[in-house]
Amino acid sequence: MSRQPLLSGVRVIDLTRVLAGPFCTMMLGDLGADVIKIENPDGGDDTRRWGPPYAGGEAAYFLSANRNKRSLTLNLKKGEGITILKKLIQQGDVLVENFRTGTLARWGLDYETLQTLRPGLIVASITGYGTTGPDAERAGYDFMAQARGGFMSITGPADGEPTRAGVAITDLTTGMFACNAIAAALFARERTGEGQYIDMALLDTQVALLSYAASNYLVSGVRPQRYGNGHPNIVPYQEFKARDGYFAFACGNDGQWRKFCTAVGKEIWLTDERFATNPARVTHRAELIKLLSELFATRDKEEWMALCDEIGIPSGPINDVPQVFADPQVQARQMVTEIDHPTIGRLPLVASPMKIPTNPLTVRYPPPLLGQHTEEILTELLGYDEATITHLRQAGVV
Repeated sequence: MSRQPLLSGVRVIDLTRVLAGPFCTMMLGDLGADVIKIENPDGGDDTRRWGPPYAGGEAAYFLSANRNKRSLTLNLKKGEGITILKKLIQQGDVLVENFRTGTLARWGLDYETLQTLRPGLIVASITGYGTTGPDAERAGYDFMAQARGGFMSITGPADGEPTRAGVAITDLTTGMFACNAIAAALFARERTGEGQYIDMALLDTQVALLSYAASNYLVSGVRPQRYGNGHPNIVPYQEFKARDGYFAFACGNDGQWRKFCTAVGKEIWLTDERFATNPARVTHRAELIKLLSELFATRDKEEWMALCDEIGIPSGPINDVPQVFADPQVQARQMVTEIDHPTIGRLPLVASPMKIPTNPLTVRYPPPLLGQHTEEILTELLGYDEATITHLRQAGVV
């Protein structure tokens, strides 16, 4: 039976660029919303040029966060551009923007005004530092949020340098939090008819992502350390080098630890007061890791992972990216999807992880070319004729 997407009928006016905002609006698009991506006619979203690699003239970075959207070019430095934006907002349900704090207000589009234009509109602002506080007007970047928000202080080798994540984790998770807040606001609007203002900050998100590391500090007053791939509260829980390479290994509780020690003939570790319980193992981390490293070096990693599977202990390969997409489980979960693109041809994309078997997500639109849908949107939503659109193009408005 054919079903409408979960957010079918929801229209999103997307004023975002780079990653946090576009990732948020892509998730909304994946769920079925009609996302209108508004871009500057002079180059559009900066990430269109963040390459190599490129495909069909588009940067892979841009392609990663902009499917299921339609692109409209609009010059918001011109009065006619703001007029068109206002008309589009009157047709929208959600407005997402990531300009510097105060930009919309300077255009006469503060939250109160937006509510008069479109009662019940949900407005989500994504900024580096939020709309309050001494740094509210500072530009925000993922790297700075990872640094200032404490993430880098707990990431990397114990005796190495503070390290950022291999992807822009703060941008991505801010987009996820924003999407979650928007979904909640849409649900509430169904009951109350009221709009909401959502104030998302990269720094706030990164502080929240400290999670149990922050809780450890708030409870104990002890500054968290870097443990490389180790865990501050569970031992053993890290990578180990087998005879032929590295693998991941974790004993999440004392029961698993007993199973492992018994299976490898190390019952003596169960009676050693340094290793008998997880708190003791955390305290005596260095001694135990040394002993385990010596043990794991005696066999190949596949042998150790097979043993772990047999006795119910978590373990796994440490894959590089090509190995990820060759992984049978990743393939079974269909984590790559393909769609036709106007300049690339068949375009592979990472699929959404939101699996909803009762209403599967689909890729309806490939990442758009700059301004690809300008005429379509102006005609469909605003009723502009060909002569009006030609005038707007000649005037540099679209």
